[in-house]
Amino acid sequence: MASFKLAIPRVLNNEGGYVNNPADPGGETKFGISKRQYPDLDIKNLTLESAMEIYRRDYWDEAWEALPQDVATKLLDMAVNMGRETAVKIVQQAAGVTADGKFGVATISAIMGKNPARLLNEIRARAAVHYAKLVQSNPKLEGFLLGWMRRAVQ
Repeated sequence: MASFKLAIPRVLNNEGGYVNNPADPGGETKFGISKRQYPDLDIKNLTLESAMEIYRRDYWDEAWEALPQDVATKLLDMAVNMGRETAVKIVQQAAGVTADGKFGVATISAIMGKNPARLLNEIRARAAVHYAKLVQSNPKLEGFLLGWMRRAVQ
């Protein structure tokens, strides 16, 4: 059974603190929470506690608690970085079910029917492909690709 609290360190390790990189389409970002996604939020002064509340409210799904911890952790990390719907679609593709971005019984059943280590490797590979396609469609993002690939394989 997966725990939100056990998934948080991975996200925080990947997201880090405050960044205002002009090349980042998300704009000003802290803990992976971007000004583009949350225009009314004071990003620079965002607290860790507030970021974790946002993670739980907007990115975590309580249904993920039925999953192996490594899969749920990967889902949360991808959701914060690429959006929840995209993260779910990647996991659905890896699990061999219709990739509709809606996490439900069919997705849980498919995940639970897979070898967790093999499923996680498939998720990682599909995340890497997603990042490569992002850069292919927008070459200005190339500066982020190496970091994204490192993140994909975690």
